[in-house]
Amino acid sequence: MNEGKPGTPGASEGPDGDFELARPNGTGSPGTGPDGDYELRRPLDAAAAPSSKDGTSGAGAAAGPGLLGGTPGAEPTPAGPDAGTTIGGTRPADTGAEHITGVETVEHGAPAAPVPGAESPVSGRSGPAPVPGAPGAESPVSGRSGPAPVPGAEAPVSGPTHPAPAHGAHAPARPRPLHDPDPYSTPPYGEPGPWAPAPPVQHPAATPAHGVAVGAPEAVSAAAVAQEAPAADPWARYDPWAAPAVAPLQQADPVEEDVKRRRGRRRRTLIGGALIIALVSGVAGGVVGVQLERSGGIGAVELPQAGVEAPDRDPDSVAGIAAQALPSVVTLHVSGGGRAGTGTGFVLDDRGHILTNDHVVGPAGENGDITVTFHSGDTAEATVVGRDSGYDLAVVRVKGVRGLTPLPLGNSDNVQVGDPVVAIGAPFDLAGTVTSGIISARERPITAGGEKGDGSDVSYVDALQTDAPINPGNSGGPLLDGKGRVIGINSAIRSADGGLDPEGGQSGSIGLGFAIPINQGKRVAEELIETGKATHPVIGITLDMEYSGDGARVAAEGSDGGPPVSTGGPGAKAGIRPGDVITEVDGRPVHSGEELIVKTRAHRPGDRLELTLERDGEERTVSLVLGSSGGG
Repeated sequence: MNEGKPGTPGASEGPDGDFELARPNGTGSPGTGPDGDYELRRPLDAAAAPSSKDGTSGAGAAAGPGLLGGTPGAEPTPAGPDAGTTIGGTRPADTGAEHITGVETVEHGAPAAPVPGAESPVSGRSGPAPVPGAPGAESPVSGRSGPAPVPGAEAPVSGPTHPAPAHGAHAPARPRPLHDPDPYSTPPYGEPGPWAPAPPVQHPAATPAHGVAVGAPEAVSAAAVAQEAPAADPWARYDPWAAPAVAPLQQADPVEEDVKRRRGRRRRTLIGGALIIALVSGVAGGVVGVQLERSGGIGAVELPQAGVEAPDRDPDSVAGIAAQALPSVVTLHVSGGGRAGTGTGFVLDDRGHILTNDHVVGPAGENGDITVTFHSGDTAEATVVGRDSGYDLAVVRVKGVRGLTPLPLGNSDNVQVGDPVVAIGAPFDLAGTVTSGIISARERPITAGGEKGDGSDVSYVDALQTDAPINPGNSGGPLLDGKGRVIGINSAIRSADGGLDPEGGQSGSIGLGFAIPINQGKRVAEELIETGKATHPVIGITLDMEYSGDGARVAAEGSDGGPPVSTGGPGAKAGIRPGDVITEVDGRPVHSGEELIVKTRAHRPGDRLELTLERDGEERTVSLVLGSSGGG
């Protein structure tokens, strides 16, 4: 291309000559290649299309006058500035040549009628072949190949046919086209370029001059239109002025639309259902997984369990001993004098006598209240029958209660270290508590009490030591052997602070519990039931409790200012003197004054004892019979 720079068009290549595309005419037609494709054709230049003397150019000047009905002998009309151009022509369908039809004005003479059989540039109707001698002539305007017009003839105009004016009359001026012809066929007004096909160019119809009546359009039958309609051309030219081809509206098939809608709805339903199923499945899977992780299975957790067995137990087992002893063990609630306490006791006989510790009933005093609660839950009021602080024992009695079962009494002299024992009581008011252990030691001398400060409430016990847990509230409860027989009365425990207290100082058991041997308790209980008082065996001497040496030393003077050895007493009769140190009782060592008292009270009045003593560095043995004194 020459980039739109117009030059002198010619048949041969000039300096500014441009190429245009020509539609193929078939094999051997001008402007086509051997394969019938488009080939580039140069526009006409001045040398190829010389102007005539009268100003017309191209094949129109070469043709003779009068061939298309012009006036013979008329002088050709010179081309002037107002000469029109052919606009809006169409290509004949049978020759392949194209015209740009339009309107031409001839200043001298009437417009020439079209040659019979020639194609109308406006309607594009087919007719006989072009005039011989003018095939392939180019259009004066566009240079396209097509039938050459008759010299002096004017291309017909689209619209109604008007009678030609008389010879010599001036023809009315034709309207100027909206744009000048494009000699270079540049799209969109010319032929399409080599890069892409374009629809055919359709220029707007000519507008008549002002004041010229416009006739009715020529009626064209539908059959003629169908016959004259050009065949579909994929290389059709683009016409920017043509109205866009609008396909007739088609109503969508409601059935097909409903089917599509139903399919879409069904698809959405299936997708939603799948999502819901996935969600429910995920939740269910999570629940099942948690259940399996937690319990190892689905459903209620059911652990393996043994079946129901007979409640009977071996009588010698802890369970068998507890089952036999619990109905005879009671809980005591004592109050009076601004104090209150809880302890344990056990039934001695069917008359309602109950044995317990003296420090349990101590808060009741002379007018206090004592309430006894049995294992069955029944309660009864009790009264004190007798008490002795030296032995830390007391007997109370309930009245109006029948069906009492006394506990059998054992023999504490038969107990050996390591024997199993069972302790029953109400620690911290928890009635019916059963613990078990063994006998840890025998003849453990202990002293308890002493709150009054004068020693009158100090108890001296040659106790049985056990590791069965004993806690505050167990005091007065029975200590049973392996056959369920009473071998001791739980009385004191060793507390964590190092003290020995009947109630343990509320500190609880550390595995050191002490019980009064039942042999001593039986004798004291019998005396308390018979007389209300207990007798104490005595030697008739006063001991020096400040002595720190080994053994028990006889004091230099008596506690009440009298002689340290009672006149006529068992000690005086045995020849004991002040300052003697007693080291053994019946062959068992004695390390302190308290221990001598404990060993002595472990016997009954009237029992014979053998004492080993030291005097002036010499050791001697004496024998005596224990005397008796009233208890307090």
